[in-house]
Amino acid sequence: MAANMKAVKLRIKSVQSTMQITKAMELVASSKLRRAKERAEICRPYFRELHRTLEDIAAGNTDFSSVYARDAANDTYCYVVIAGDRGLAGGYNSNLFKCLEADAAGKDYVVLPIGKKAVEYFHRRGITCVTEDFAEIADVSVADCFEMAKLLCNEFKAGKFGHIELCYTEFVSMLSQTPQVYNTLPLKDLDRPDAGDGRQVTRNLILYEPDSETVFDAIVPEYLAGVIYGGVCDSLASELAARRTAMEAATSNAEEMIEKLNLYYNRARQASITQEITEIVAGAEGV
Repeated sequence: MAANMKAVKLRIKSVQSTMQITKAMELVASSKLRRAKERAEICRPYFRELHRTLEDIAAGNTDFSSVYARDAANDTYCYVVIAGDRGLAGGYNSNLFKCLEADAAGKDYVVLPIGKKAVEYFHRRGITCVTEDFAEIADVSVADCFEMAKLLCNEFKAGKFGHIELCYTEFVSMLSQTPQVYNTLPLKDLDRPDAGDGRQVTRNLILYEPDSETVFDAIVPEYLAGVIYGGVCDSLASELAARRTAMEAATSNAEEMIEKLNLYYNRARQASITQEITEIVAGAEGV
């Protein structure tokens, strides 16, 4: 009985130590989450406005033709996959990879991984990576996103892949984060409006210098960099929210476990004391 009580006591101490770690991680994630959430919300209007500008250029020019808006040159896909640097975030990373696998099933594709977990995941599966220079999502800056966008646009124009998809986790709320795949290139949703009978609606043309196609091609890398940076910000906020939720649940489970172990320990201690009293009384009656 004494040995059993000692094991329970050690178990309680071990769970308490684990609970202190999970509680600390929960507080750290909570402190970082507010800032990450604000940054994700602030950066969204940037690439939305760029996308609207691209639509205006395409819709206002009858002779418009850009390599970024044409049909795909080939069926190879490039996925920009934004995962986390660490675990202990519930199903955050695994849900993202499941979403990617569902979308990429049956496709020939390469990846540009962002985050240590993404690099490790594709290394294990032997999937070709465009580059691994951005292995830590926490260190990715706006300049890095522009560098990625320039690299991807050059590869796209060279015909090495015909599609660029962004796979990231959208921050919906503190309790909801949704992994999704977002098409970035080619820009298929820039069709000019029709009058209904196949004829294009006449619009006032804007004069672009040197020409509309050059301006459009110059904006696309900026747009792609903004989309990637927005995905990074959303993914960081989602990872912190998922980690906060997971650590909160772990702390709660640890508290329940400690409560049950304390109850078991007290019962075992009471039984041990009762047994000792019984033995003393029985010994006294025998004398």
